[in-house]
Amino acid sequence: MNPAAEIGNTAIAMSPHDEFVAKIDYTVDCAQRALLALQKPEGYWHAPLEANAEMNAEFIIFNHFMDTVDLETEARLRKHLLDTQSADGSWALYQGGEGYLSTTIESYFALKLTGMRAGDEPMAAARRWILSKGGIVNCGTLARFYLASMGQITWDATAALPVELSLFPNWFPFNIYELGSWARGTLMGLMMLQAARPEKKIDYQRGVLELFIEPPHFTKFKQPRGKNLLSLRNALNFADKALRFYDRHKIKSLRARALRHTEEWLLEHQEANGSWGGIEPCYLLSAMALKANGYRNDHPVLKKAIEASQELIWHFSDYDMYMPCVSVNWDTGLAGRALLDSGLPGDHPSLKQTSQWLIDHQIFKKGDWSVKRPDLEPGGWAFEFFNDNYPDVDDSAVILSVMADSKADDAAARERAIRTGANWVMGMQSKDGGFAAFDADNNSTWLNHLPLADVEAVTDPSCPDLTGRVLEMMAAVGYRT
Repeated sequence: MNPAAEIGNTAIAMSPHDEFVAKIDYTVDCAQRALLALQKPEGYWHAPLEANAEMNAEFIIFNHFMDTVDLETEARLRKHLLDTQSADGSWALYQGGEGYLSTTIESYFALKLTGMRAGDEPMAAARRWILSKGGIVNCGTLARFYLASMGQITWDATAALPVELSLFPNWFPFNIYELGSWARGTLMGLMMLQAARPEKKIDYQRGVLELFIEPPHFTKFKQPRGKNLLSLRNALNFADKALRFYDRHKIKSLRARALRHTEEWLLEHQEANGSWGGIEPCYLLSAMALKANGYRNDHPVLKKAIEASQELIWHFSDYDMYMPCVSVNWDTGLAGRALLDSGLPGDHPSLKQTSQWLIDHQIFKKGDWSVKRPDLEPGGWAFEFFNDNYPDVDDSAVILSVMADSKADDAAARERAIRTGANWVMGMQSKDGGFAAFDADNNSTWLNHLPLADVEAVTDPSCPDLTGRVLEMMAAVGYRT
């Protein structure tokens, strides 16, 4: 007999299925309440966006180049670098991955800039690993630009990027709008930086001479070669030599024109908060390029840029992490989607507030995407707080699906946001039927073999997961072809 029945209590036996469902309901309820507790008063969500150690390292290098070092912040950035070092002395691209040479070299140099010595055990371990991989001569393109800017390697070691490349017209097979948005903004900064060839003077004890296997004046930096002799990579390496020859015999009037064009492009693309492109490389390299070409830190453009660079710092209890970008709209879209899919009604005050916040942050400015879609009306959302030049299809699709299933106090504004947003998303469909992140028909994948393409990802072709999210959005908003 049931003991509970013996003492007069009523015991209700649950079937295994009902018990399982009850546990799921309880877990979902707890998760909902936890997520709602993380919502900001304005209606959005924002959490730290983690990347690899390269972010912290490059920000430390940036501050030394820009003369903006804050010792307290630098110490907290250094701690995170040391905490993420692998047991073999390297730093990886992702947690638990194999060491990556460029990231490890940049991290090593950044730690030297913060005052660590070559004899310190973390440094000795990193140096042993770097030398086992061939040393500094094998570092990647982006690392070479940071090292050259700080006088650690010669500018001849960097990929040849004459600033005149920015003048190529849009119909030409290679022009900046055939690159993905992230590579485009980075390239403009790199070209202007290389044109100035700055060399920040630092104490030799903070340099990385010990990462050379041969003396620097005997070290020959080469661009990575293709696996086969007859390969696109090797053909483009030959083009690199041709561009290098031109750079030594440049036409002065053309160089001046190209510098003006690139400078104007950077100034036009600076966001209201002072940033560029919404991502770390553009934030840092654009500011470095302008400083190298004569802008002072107290110039309004650079002053705003330096302030904006601080926005990518996420403060933890005892260390700082530098983020690749601010993920606020992505966080908000996914949080709203999770709450709706878990059963929270669309007219819940939290979701109504979220919808209104998203309505207020819709972008109605034509960005770089309009080069290939000049007749398309704007209406997307960016990943970040400030990135009007680069709204993205991914965020916009998720946000629209949330708004379609939730309410807002201003019903007319909500309907207008959905209508204009869906129109923009569908207008960004590429000719192959798929959708890419920031541009349409950005599929010149041969550019991934350029010497500047370290990880062969400088274009923005259509991709299945993003296209799938657009299909979900179409269903949510009732889109009909």
